[in-house]
Amino acid sequence: MEKCEWAKTSENMESYHDEVWGVPIYEDRLLFRKLVLDINQAGLSWQTILNKSAAFDLAFDQFELEVVAGYDEEKIQELLQNAGIIRNRRKIEAAIHNAQVIQKVQVECGSFSDYLWQFTDHQIVHTHRHKNEAMAPTSELSDTISKDMKKRGFKFVGSTIIHAYLQAIGIINDHEIECFRYKQLGG
Repeated sequence: MEKCEWAKTSENMESYHDEVWGVPIYEDRLLFRKLVLDINQAGLSWQTILNKSAAFDLAFDQFELEVVAGYDEEKIQELLQNAGIIRNRRKIEAAIHNAQVIQKVQVECGSFSDYLWQFTDHQIVHTHRHKNEAMAPTSELSDTISKDMKKRGFKFVGSTIIHAYLQAIGIINDHEIECFRYKQLGG
């Protein structure tokens, strides 16, 4: 079975590719989780975040929005001591702040999912990328969503992070055309 080249780098990257990456996500808690993980990946490899994802789930209370939105300085200090996650104060504070912003988006748009998916009229965008073609680091879509998120007060949401996020949550199908997942996702 043919798959994207990057998936062949390790067993857990292959599993992530085959089962998770690019599968559309519509649940706000899972969308928030993925946003936090992608923000923490900035400056690091995805392999590092993948290896720490279970620790992130525990440390961030399974990414329950209401819980994370209420974190205080004591909880921030606890997270800064947790060797299982990325111990970066700015990224931890961004997770808390973004949980609070998502709550506002939920009130305005009905859900964080509806907010994100409305940018594509609730459709998956297929990139038609061939094997061995480089993935674009950004897109017009990630530029647009990044700009809107920044306007709403989100932190750590530059176009490059948002593009990776949109790929991961299935809004952008960036599997190679030759990859079995491309067709499974409607490409």
